[in-house]
Amino acid sequence: MADLTDVQDALVALIAAALYPNGTDQPSAVSVPVIVYAGWPQASQLDADLAAIPAGNGRIHVTVFATKTERNTTRYPTTPQDATVVDPTLTLTIAGQTVTIGGTVFTPQNVALLIDKLAYTYAIQANDTLDSIAAALAMQIPGASSAGHVITIASGSIIRAARAGGSGTSISEVRRQMRLFQITIWADTPDNRKAVAKLVDPMLSNQEFITLADGTGARIIYQSSCDDDMPQKANAYRRDLLYQVEYATTLEIDSTQVVVQQENIANAISGAPTITLYE
Repeated sequence: MADLTDVQDALVALIAAALYPNGTDQPSAVSVPVIVYAGWPQASQLDADLAAIPAGNGRIHVTVFATKTERNTTRYPTTPQDATVVDPTLTLTIAGQTVTIGGTVFTPQNVALLIDKLAYTYAIQANDTLDSIAAALAMQIPGASSAGHVITIASGSIIRAARAGGSGTSISEVRRQMRLFQITIWADTPDNRKAVAKLVDPMLSNQEFITLADGTGARIIYQSSCDDDMPQKANAYRRDLLYQVEYATTLEIDSTQVVVQQENIANAISGAPTITLYE
């Protein structure tokens, strides 16, 4: 699920890429070392880094901080969306009155046979083999037998389908929120502050959506910026960039592919038989 730390991490990655376009093992685009991180700086470390920049041993700090300003922007319920899909590794091959189980055993997945008007399914277990899967299916089907990984269906019955289904995960949005994030540049001089801001601020303003760790998109909107020169006696020149980020809180759900659809309809007339429909 995505939360505010995922947004912070995404912003940190974007800012670091703007300041180190050739990679962090190369000099920064402002020719002064810069560190980018989530949270608020430790005062003693910040002072030491900024004071040491003229000697070549210091660093500019850029921090990404999630403020307490937040509002709920949930609008409507959403339908779960596929996040990952793992295809089945088993195969079922029909030849006359036989079905051969092939492929490799992997969990979770399931198999199904449609015989006449009924469906027979089996969920693969961790200790299964091709032979045990065939036996488990055959035991469910009247008149069927298995030999190794081949199932034989009784004469007169019709094998309508043989299927294997994989698994995956889906993501469901459970709520949406808009939170204010503060990106702060801590520099040793006004010129260095300006140089960093000219790379970071336009880049963030040009972003309409940012991708979070769970694959969802978060909308980013510029709100305001300001300089703070009050602490210049400590050799720290600061600029705050405020951005609203709207993102979803999501829930990841394990799911399996449907290999057969069944619907049992009970007639309202007392004593009438139950009709089983498939497909």
